[in-house]
Amino acid sequence: MNPVVWTPAPEEAARAHLTRFAHRVRARGLVPEPDPHALWSWSVERPEEFWTELASFLDVPFDAPPRRILEDPDAMPGARWFVGAELNYARVVLGVGAEGDPALVFRDESGARRAWTRGELRRQVAGWQALYRAFGLVRGDRVAGYLPNLPETLAAMLAAAASGLVWTGASSDFGVEGVLDRFGQVAPRLLVAADGYRHQGRPYDVRERVVEIARRLDCPAVLVPYLRPAETPPTGMHAPPLPASEGPVFVPVPFDHPLYVLFSSGTTGRPKGIVHAHGRVLLQHLKEHRLHVDLRAGERIFYYTTIGWMMWNWLVTALASEAVVVLYEGSPFHPGPEALLRLAREEGIAHFGTSAKYLSGLEKAEVNARSSGAFAATRTLLSTGSPLLPEQFDYVRDALGPQLHLASISGGTDIVSCFVLGHPLLPVRRGEIQCRGLGMPVDVFDETGRPLRGRPGELVATRPFLAMPVGFWNDPDGSRYRDAYFTTYPGVWRHGDRAEITASGGIVLSGRSDAVLNPGGVRIGTAEIYRQVEAFPEVLEALAVGQRVGGDERVVLFVRLREGAVLDEALRTAIRRRLREQASPRHVPERILAVADFPRTRSGKVSEIAVRDVLAGGTPANTGALANPEALDLFRDLPELRTERRA
Repeated sequence: MNPVVWTPAPEEAARAHLTRFAHRVRARGLVPEPDPHALWSWSVERPEEFWTELASFLDVPFDAPPRRILEDPDAMPGARWFVGAELNYARVVLGVGAEGDPALVFRDESGARRAWTRGELRRQVAGWQALYRAFGLVRGDRVAGYLPNLPETLAAMLAAAASGLVWTGASSDFGVEGVLDRFGQVAPRLLVAADGYRHQGRPYDVRERVVEIARRLDCPAVLVPYLRPAETPPTGMHAPPLPASEGPVFVPVPFDHPLYVLFSSGTTGRPKGIVHAHGRVLLQHLKEHRLHVDLRAGERIFYYTTIGWMMWNWLVTALASEAVVVLYEGSPFHPGPEALLRLAREEGIAHFGTSAKYLSGLEKAEVNARSSGAFAATRTLLSTGSPLLPEQFDYVRDALGPQLHLASISGGTDIVSCFVLGHPLLPVRRGEIQCRGLGMPVDVFDETGRPLRGRPGELVATRPFLAMPVGFWNDPDGSRYRDAYFTTYPGVWRHGDRAEITASGGIVLSGRSDAVLNPGGVRIGTAEIYRQVEAFPEVLEALAVGQRVGGDERVVLFVRLREGAVLDEALRTAIRRRLREQASPRHVPERILAVADFPRTRSGKVSEIAVRDVLAGGTPANTGALANPEALDLFRDLPELRTERRA
């Protein structure tokens, strides 16, 4: 087994929400022992009992109670949850806490700070509701947000939810075509946009984009002033609403009524509009926040995200646990690598969410946060976006703080939540995600559909689970939805991640399965290569793809180097030697090249598939999904890759 790098303090474990829940279900005779593994087994084998008990434990305020918790439990897809129930996501999110309790804090890279109480947030939401009514919007209409991560963004989304409208969002750094690829699918009745955003100290005015987007969507636009708060909107644009004097009105909706439409990255085709529902999102997020994160009333929770990434939606729901949500707009490394560490210290953040790439950036910058007390108030360090390498567990312990519960989590836009994540009662083992989520029937299959242990395979879900989307937008017969997840293993959800379940019950992810390398017929996860290559101080990032040559596939490794570093033959030799010794001869790339940048999705993930398509002489399916499509030019017609494979 991998060594333990963190264990929960006994006093913290004793007061955890999960401890109380485990004792509750044991007292009811549902689980023989309050053991984490027994609790997970019960949650996936008896899902009706689990969700009944959890909804009661969380005291979810239904407007109409469910007639049945799970209907057609063998239909995958097709099972129905909380049949007959009515509720409203926003009512639960906004219904807790006193008027004067803090609700959110907003910071940006320029140093600006704003804070809203619960009462102020409710009145802001009510103001947006009044504006939606003035535009004639009715239940089921769509509102599209083209916005930075602002308090107004959160209020506009919650107002849509409270009114039974359907929200969809994209961050302000998207170009016009990328926005239209998404919003055009849902035909919004109203566009909510900001005048611009800031990044790396530079303001970006997007008003011309907003005019073009609104014209092509043929809908009115409301312009939120962010860069120029004193200016009135241009002709044809509407001003945002003023706060209302009273609180919002909540429209009861069915459990599966659409809450929002999230879009896939679109790097392999037109972005898929994934529909998530009020009840499913609410219960799934409450489960993760309370039981897995152990989020407590009054605590501050932060995730570095834009509104176009599902972690923003996940973060907003933390309000339902009476937490204070901390929003940040701008670059995480401006004006320096300590920017977010200063935020954590000054705001007293208890749960700090980020990515493996951010932690790698801190490590490369040789940041040591222990002396500054940046994480003095922090209990949990959450990381997602890409696999967390074993060495990064060491860095967090040694340079950020041994008290931190390092919770690597993974799921995706498809489920707007997590398949695998942290656990407040289990130890953290180096290089492993702690556990499978409660109620998430996760397994790992080989190519023939047989379960695997101790070896990597396909991450799957073998039974219906609550977090499944209700479908895709504009997919009336469900064929696109079924094709996306259920064609490889009929009746089983294939997620597209390469994973391994360890002897301790932990999970190790090694990248997306559609980016797996296959030299000589041996399947290799790219994360196995990155772990070794990014250990070199000269290397900031690595990207590995397979290139078809002579009827086989060779591994091509690209590196992005630290300023002043050179990819000479000595460094190439050292990289190959390390991969051969620490991984295997199959992991050794045939070509190693340096490039200035990698293509990335809007959420910051490196797009291996786009590079693979370029090397094959093709064009990536949707370059509009990339934040920097110009980076693809760095990979075209490289002379080093024109030759046949070496002997």
